[in-house]
Amino acid sequence: MEKGRAWKFGDNISTDHITPGRYYHLRSNLPELAKHVMEDADPEFAKNVREGDFIVAGENFGMGSSREHAPLVIKLSGVSAVIAKSFARIFYRNSINIGLPLLIADTDKIDAGDELEVDLGKGIIKNITKNAEIRAKPLPDFMLKIIESGGLLNYLKKEGDLKV
Repeated sequence: MEKGRAWKFGDNISTDHITPGRYYHLRSNLPELAKHVMEDADPEFAKNVREGDFIVAGENFGMGSSREHAPLVIKLSGVSAVIAKSFARIFYRNSINIGLPLLIADTDKIDAGDELEVDLGKGIIKNITKNAEIRAKPLPDFMLKIIESGGLLNYLKKEGDLKV
C-alpha cells in the first residue's frame, strides 16, 4: 500500500515534458537530471515532490520519444506510481521494466494535492481527501513481481526467466 499526495497533469504529457531535451547532456547523470523532472509541465514539481507522491494525469501520458530516462527520473524523484487514463505504449513498457508502477484509471475525481492511498495489486485508489474510491486496472502478477524486484533486470538476476 502506497500513500502520498497527487500531482495533477493533463493529457498528452510527453517525454519532453518529463525530461526536457535541453538537459539531454545530463542523461549519464540521472540524479542531476531528476532535479529537472516534469519541469516543463510544472516548474515547481522537482523541488516540491516528496517521497511517495503520485503523478496523476489524463490521456496518453509519456507520449513522444522513447527516452528511457523519463520513467527513471520519475522513479528517482520519489514518485511511488503514475496514475493516468492511458499511457503511451513504449513509456508503459519502459516504466515496468525499470520498476515504476503505473495504473490506468479514471483520474477525474483526483485533484492536485489530494492525499491518496494506492493498492497496486488490487487496483484500488483511495482518495482520502475526498473520501472516494477509484478502481484501476490491477497490474498482473508478473508485472507486480518485476516492480517488487526493482525492475526487469533485477527480477531476472534474482529469479531467472519470467514465469508467466
